[in-house]
Amino acid sequence: MLRVSRRMFVGGALAAGLAGCDRGGRSTLFGTDTHPADYPTVRAFRYFGDLVEQRSGGRLQIKLFPSGQLGAERDTLEITSFGGLDFNRVNLAPLNSIEPLTTIFSLPFLFDSEAHLRRVLDATPGERVLASLVPHDMIGLCFYDSGARSFYNTRGPIERPADMQGLKIRVQNSDLYVAMIRNLGADPTPMDIGEVYQGLVQGVIDGAENNWPSYESGRHYEVAPYYSLTRHVMAPEVLLMSKVSWDNLAAADREIVMESARESVPYMRGLWDARVAAAEEMLVADGVRVNEVDPRPFRQKMHAVWESFVTSDGQKEIMRAVLAMGDGNA
Repeated sequence: MLRVSRRMFVGGALAAGLAGCDRGGRSTLFGTDTHPADYPTVRAFRYFGDLVEQRSGGRLQIKLFPSGQLGAERDTLEITSFGGLDFNRVNLAPLNSIEPLTTIFSLPFLFDSEAHLRRVLDATPGERVLASLVPHDMIGLCFYDSGARSFYNTRGPIERPADMQGLKIRVQNSDLYVAMIRNLGADPTPMDIGEVYQGLVQGVIDGAENNWPSYESGRHYEVAPYYSLTRHVMAPEVLLMSKVSWDNLAAADREIVMESARESVPYMRGLWDARVAAAEEMLVADGVRVNEVDPRPFRQKMHAVWESFVTSDGQKEIMRAVLAMGDGNA
């Protein structure tokens, strides 16, 4: 892995002129993604870069560093905000502490389905959340999928909230996730994703939650074979551009960047859907015990969580719009 300090990277970047042109009139822009090179977001990021290069006649080129080569998302977000990086693909979670409106799309049991989520992201609520990043020196270009997260554990199927009573469930280090687990009667255990497999083996935790591809790639299914389709969180990923870099682009180039980002979304969704289907097919064939879940009893227990995290008028307005676009209203 390429290891660079923030000072080294930013100093080198500014010296090279990230948004500046070489003698041939070309401009090399830099981007980062923490996912591995074959992951859907990285492939979509590269597709976005190809579109930008083609439409600019080769004047704009994007060099992407995947696999977290430039650091964790929280670190690279700061670098992006002051122009040390031009583009960044991050999960919505690190943005929750920066911009409160982003919290809405992270709320548990808010979305009826991935189709509901995509309707919201492609409409006014999604546009408003992306626009809310501008005061934080970032341009929200588009949303990528991160999948529907569900619970899995070592003990048995989860069919109703009572089945979670007393279970020790690994969560991300997030106040929202901790509150969700507690309100469902389980014991939230913040833990790094790399420690989950051993934690399940040793009984430190009874279960965790994630999407199909992560459940498969982390081999958690080997020790926690009960996968219950709660689909409780569908928080998306975000493709960002530094406002410093954006302001340095000509108006025509800004249009190229924005149009290319939006066109990369259906491409990414196709890749994601295929990845999910392949992981699910493989794990079911391997003997994972999957069960559907009625989300309504779980959602009822989330009202207190929603009220705790949705406090501003802007948040409440977006949440009302999200609920109004649910599957029953589509």
